[in-house]
Amino acid sequence: MHMIRDWFARHFQNRQVVLLLVILAGLLVFVVLFARILAPVLGAVIIAYLLQGPVDRLKRLNTPHILAVVVVFLGFCAFVVFGATAVIPPVVQQATQLIEQAPVMLSRTYELIMELPERYPDSVDAAQVQEIFATVRTQIMTWTQSLLSYSVTSIVNVLEVSVYVILVPVLLFFLMKDSHRIVAWFVKFLPKDRTLVAGIWSDVDRQIGNYVRGKVWEILIVGSVSYIAFLALGVEYALLLAVLTGFSVLIPFIGAIAVTIPVSILAYFQFGFAYDTLWVIIAYVVIQQLDGNVLQPILFSEAVNMHPVAIIVAVLFFGGIWGFWGILFAIPLATVVQAVLKAWPKLPSGEPSLAEAVSHSSEARDDLAAKGRASDETSRADAA
Repeated sequence: MHMIRDWFARHFQNRQVVLLLVILAGLLVFVVLFARILAPVLGAVIIAYLLQGPVDRLKRLNTPHILAVVVVFLGFCAFVVFGATAVIPPVVQQATQLIEQAPVMLSRTYELIMELPERYPDSVDAAQVQEIFATVRTQIMTWTQSLLSYSVTSIVNVLEVSVYVILVPVLLFFLMKDSHRIVAWFVKFLPKDRTLVAGIWSDVDRQIGNYVRGKVWEILIVGSVSYIAFLALGVEYALLLAVLTGFSVLIPFIGAIAVTIPVSILAYFQFGFAYDTLWVIIAYVVIQQLDGNVLQPILFSEAVNMHPVAIIVAVLFFGGIWGFWGILFAIPLATVVQAVLKAWPKLPSGEPSLAEAVSHSSEARDDLAAKGRASDETSRADAA
C-alpha cells in the first residue's frame, strides 16, 4: 500500500497533471454523451480544424483573414460539390450493378466449388462443401435483408443529411471566421498555470494536423492512380475499386489486405484464370508498395512516428471500443496518448526510476550473496 500511495503522490501531486486528467475525462464524457446530438457541430469543428492550415498559409502571404477564409471555404465547397456530382453517382451506380451481379457470381462460385469433390474425392467431401456453401448463402441472404431494411429506413437518414447540408456549411464558415475568438473564449476557463496542457496540445496539433492533411492527399493520389491503372487494364468496376483502394489507406495494414479480396474476386469473375487477372493483382500490389515505401515517407516525414506494433494495438483497442469510427480515428487517438505519455512530468532529479530501483536491488542481492559466500568460506577455514 505504501508503494502505491507513494506512486500516486509522486505522479499526481502536480496540479497541471490533475488539470490534464480533468480535461481528458471531460472530453471523453462529452463525446460519449453528446456526440450523436451535436454531430453537425463536431463535424464542422473537425473540418474547420483541417482547413485552418490553408487559411494560415494564405495569411502568411499577406492575405486578409476574411479573404483567406472565404477563398478556402469556397474551394472546399467546390470540392464537395464536385465529389457529390462527379464521383458519388458513378460509384453508387457501379455498386448497384455489382449487387445485381452478385447472384450470378454466387452461382458460378457454387459450380466451381462443387467441382472440387469430383477432382479431389479423397481430400474434399461433397456433403461438407454443400453444408459450408449453404451457410454462406444464408449469411449473404441475411446481409441482403439488412441492406433492404436499411434502405427502407433511409428516409430518416435523408432528413438527417438535409440538416447536415444546411447546418454544417454555416457552422463551418463561422468557425473558420471566428476561430481565434472561440479559442480565446475557451482558454478563459482554464487556469493560468497550464504549461503541460499547452505543450501537449502543441504536439498533438502539429502531429495530427500533418497526419490528417497527409491522409487526405494520400487518399486522392492513391485513388486517382488506382483508377487510371484499373481503367487502363479494362476492369469493369474501376471507379468503385479505386475508391475502395483510396480509402483503404485510412486503416493501417488491414485496409490494404482487405481490399485485395474484392479486387482479386472481381478480376477473376471478369477475366477468369488469365494473364489479365494476374496483371490487375500485380498493379494493385505495386500501387500499395509505392504507397507504403515512397508516398507515405514523403507525406508523413514530420507526422506521427509510432512503431507498427503500437499502430496495430491502437487499431484493435479503439476499434473494439468504438467500432468503425474507432478504427478510423485510431492513429489520431494514439497520437494523443503518445503526446500525453511523452509530456508526463518526469521523476524529480535524484529520485531513482523503476529501472534504476530494480538494478540497485539486483546489485544489493549480489552483494549480500557475495558476503554470504565469503562468510561461509571464513567459517570453514576457522573450523579447519
